[in-house]
Amino acid sequence: MTQVLGYARVSTSSQSLDDQIQQLKYAGINPNNIYAEKFTGTTTHRPKFEELIHKVQPGDTITVTKLDRLARNTREALNVLDPLMDRGVKFHILNIGMLDNSTVGRLVKTILLAVATMERDMIVERTQEGKRWAREHKPNYHEGRPPRSITPHYRAAYNYLQQHTYKDTSKAFDISISTLQRIKNQIEHN
Repeated sequence: MTQVLGYARVSTSSQSLDDQIQQLKYAGINPNNIYAEKFTGTTTHRPKFEELIHKVQPGDTITVTKLDRLARNTREALNVLDPLMDRGVKFHILNIGMLDNSTVGRLVKTILLAVATMERDMIVERTQEGKRWAREHKPNYHEGRPPRSITPHYRAAYNYLQQHTYKDTSKAFDISISTLQRIKNQIEHN
């Protein structure tokens, strides 16, 4: 009996899988057959994906919301898709359609993967261009997290720290030691 299995992936732990999982459910996939994980596309070791690959059988269909959920670039995606498609596994990409081992299916797969890689590369290039322009034209430009606001709570923790250890201050104010160190550094150097 053939199965329809779903795969959802986000790149960071702060992102939510909910939208992808909901789309897979709307596509008719049993929630017990949805494999979801939070792993960057730059990581080739993805435990849930590997579990899915070991479970899939000829005639089964793997469904994803978008092609880039499977791999980070064309070469990696082909390394994932080709052996499975050769075994008779189909891929249903919700925003594209069905990819199978037919001549047209293989052609469409290769073209779409190349376009997806190009789009990702263009995003990276535009981001780098924007950062370069900002560094050259904005004297106060700073990459990364903006400085934290020194709230009355943080100011009180800093004042307490002047007479106590980091460990005691951390417990008293429920602030991690590393955050206390950053607060101290920010207050003393700004």
